[in-house]
Amino acid sequence: MNPQRYARICEMLARRQPDLTVCMEQVHKPHNVSAIIRTADAVGVQEVHAVWPGHKLRTTVSTAAGSNSWVDVKTHRTIQNAVTTLKARGMQILATHLSDSAVDFREIDYTRPTCILMGQEKTGITQEALALADQDIIIPMTGMVQSLNVSVASALILYEAQRQRQNAGMYARENSMLPDSVQQRLLFEGGYPVLAKVAKRKGLPYPLINHAGEIEAEASWWARMQSAE
Repeated sequence: MNPQRYARICEMLARRQPDLTVCMEQVHKPHNVSAIIRTADAVGVQEVHAVWPGHKLRTTVSTAAGSNSWVDVKTHRTIQNAVTTLKARGMQILATHLSDSAVDFREIDYTRPTCILMGQEKTGITQEALALADQDIIIPMTGMVQSLNVSVASALILYEAQRQRQNAGMYARENSMLPDSVQQRLLFEGGYPVLAKVAKRKGLPYPLINHAGEIEAEASWWARMQSAE
């Protein structure tokens, strides 16, 4: 990994917002899932959540444009499990839903730990999810259509969250708020992708990436990496 690549990854890690996320409730179209993940990466969201019972979450490589490698996707069997996990982290749960109690999405304080809950393409957010949410939010519209594509809606809300957080200086940190283990994984996988694939295939632990962006590993680790297995 050259110094420029190392510096770029470190800059990205420092701007990650571990207390901002999206939860997709059975969003089933791969291009929508991929577009949401791509936007999440663009605004500094490290982890997104998906309620996806019984199936592997599918994405579209062309739409994700490599963001799958940088954003962690956590799946949950039920919306109850997802919301319980997120609320345990102190997050406010915002449901994109037109209701009498819904407020303009721009009125929310996104500098608080926040999860944006996005519903399925045709039916929207389930009643169970709405009951678990803290607040309904809407994107005001003046045309005949009363809803946006789920990936477009998530992008609008996430960029409002980014705007507020930038104004609050939350993207100006010098050091990352992510756990060291996550930083090390992303540095190795992003800086040494070929070696990372080999290590993963052989079941080897990832090595330490030092402050110069170099691999620090025992000779035995290198020997295993180079062995014909």
